Amino acid sequence: MVGGNPLGRPFGWLWAAYAVSAFGTRLAFDAFALIAILVLHAGPAEVSALAAAGLAVGAAVAVPLGPWVEFRRKRPVMIAMDLTRCAALMSVPAAYAVGLLTFTQLLVVSVVVGAADIAFNAASGAFLKALVRPEDLLVANGRFESTNWTATVLGPPVGTAAMGLFGPVTTVAADAVSYLLSAAGIRAIGGGEPRPLRAGGPGARLRPADLLEGWRFVLAHPALRPLFFNTVLVSGLIMATSPLLAVLMLGDLGFAPWQYGLAFGLPCLGGILGSRLARPLVARFGRHRVMLTAGTLRACWSLGLAFVRPGAAGLVLVVAVEFGLIACMGVFTPVFAAYRLDRTPADRVARTLSAWSVSSKVTIAALTGLWGLLAGAVGPRTAIAVAGVLMLITPVLLPRHDLSPRQDHERDPARSRT
Repeated sequence: MVGGNPLGRPFGWLWAAYAVSAFGTRLAFDAFALIAILVLHAGPAEVSALAAAGLAVGAAVAVPLGPWVEFRRKRPVMIAMDLTRCAALMSVPAAYAVGLLTFTQLLVVSVVVGAADIAFNAASGAFLKALVRPEDLLVANGRFESTNWTATVLGPPVGTAAMGLFGPVTTVAADAVSYLLSAAGIRAIGGGEPRPLRAGGPGARLRPADLLEGWRFVLAHPALRPLFFNTVLVSGLIMATSPLLAVLMLGDLGFAPWQYGLAFGLPCLGGILGSRLARPLVARFGRHRVMLTAGTLRACWSLGLAFVRPGAAGLVLVVAVEFGLIACMGVFTPVFAAYRLDRTPADRVARTLSAWSVSSKVTIAALTGLWGLLAGAVGPRTAIAVAGVLMLITPVLLPRHDLSPRQDHERDPARSRT
């Protein structure tokens, strides 16, 4: 994969680093929740708080990291964030081994990892934009997307089996090692990287205005603004209903855990298929048309989950709905990611990606909590249906017309200030 990669050897190492960390993360899928339940005997409220607080507090901690990353060399930042995640995660099996693991430690580690995730993604997006040619951004993001869905298919089943055989913290240790290997892969890229310049010179301090520059740029940008609201809301609605569907299937409808795992593992093949189709579809129909169509189609599936019933028919329904949703996401995500990088100036990529990620994580945390309350009042099936109806409205937030980079520049107030 590294030596014969047509995008070049440096991208091959970046792709390899992404792959190993993605598989590590999927191996440890829901590991903290399982550790909290099986080892610390936490209840549903504590497990929900662990998921929501990790996202929200991690995002809040990451707010100043976007501007900080923007004006530093990206590869050292990526290595530092990988090592930070490795150290934080490795503290969990270490504490477990000596009988000192606590719920508070899990919460702190989830916050640290969440903040480091945002900083790493901001740096890696900027690094990728500088590493490959603009016309290769779709290919590069398509490979990342395909790798992500492959890891999602294979990782959770292997991870749960490993936890059963070797103990509850096994996959957390494996995830920590994956970040160490990722750091080694990024270091192997080699080559020099110029230090980004900023107004006021190299010694200039971070200004309060810098913290909001990513949001200011996105919200003033005619092409990115609708995509921002669309993607943040869609991801929030999808993730908010995930625990409710688990409660509905495993509790009310009596599905076995292996059936639940199959219902969400098998459809990830749709993500692999979608990411493979993204490039030929763009070549035939154009980037904007593919992004608009795939973005519209992915909003049409979630409502079907409200009609799941017990037995084989219900299982087939969930698999079909999730396959359709994930296949559309597999097409949309790499096209959207390449579009976003193409439309974002090099000196704003890290702040833009950081602001986007922070907003998404905070929205997911808020909607997860809100839909938990809604499910408590009206039941999980009705809450899932409400989210599905709202999903049908999200395509109106997609940009209806494509803008050329020149039109972006002319219509972008944030750009005119520079």
